[in-house]
Amino acid sequence: MASGQLSRAEALACKGCRHACHVMLYCDTKTQLFGKIPLRHIILMQMRFDGLLGFPGGLVNPSKETLEEGLGRELLEELGVAVPISVEDHVDSRYAPTPLPSSAPLIAHFYVKKMEEEQIIEVERAAVTTATDYGQEVLGMVRVPLYSIRGSAGLACFLSHSFIGHARSQLVDSLLRFGLVTPDLLHKALRHSLETHKDNAKDLRAALELTKAKGKQP
Repeated sequence: MASGQLSRAEALACKGCRHACHVMLYCDTKTQLFGKIPLRHIILMQMRFDGLLGFPGGLVNPSKETLEEGLGRELLEELGVAVPISVEDHVDSRYAPTPLPSSAPLIAHFYVKKMEEEQIIEVERAAVTTATDYGQEVLGMVRVPLYSIRGSAGLACFLSHSFIGHARSQLVDSLLRFGLVTPDLLHKALRHSLETHKDNAKDLRAALELTKAKGKQP
């Protein structure tokens, strides 16, 4: 297995570990952007309270609930609608980065569930209107743009944002695993994302210098 990756059984047998479950919800669509660019699929992610992009889900306690039950509970809180998750939706388990060296090891379980487009739209509506965590732990649902415009716009820009934990690699792996984009499109998008990071670094340095200059003013 890849470094840090675990089987489901190995993950559940881990003593003293914390567990978190997240899911990528997606569907097929015939919708076109500007009436000419096929969207092909809708993938849901969320802007988290910490300003990072991630998938819906959260911490679960396998001693009190199954991973899937815990994930379903988290989804109800964050999305405002019950989404049944099964063992068959499980894709990956691996150790996740922990903020403090003293923290108990965290194992991240990742699921992918395909839905109908009407169900995805229902999730988006419920997340805004009925989810208890909306506006607090979750700042909003976002769709992943699976297209390229003028080379660097679309997927490339999206991938250049900041993601929590393994979320970016989980997204990239899922795009390839389920054939949601071509490897060539994804390769080009990632290459453009690296260039975007360089430009963003320049902008951040300029903004930093501006704050220094303002701070020196009487």
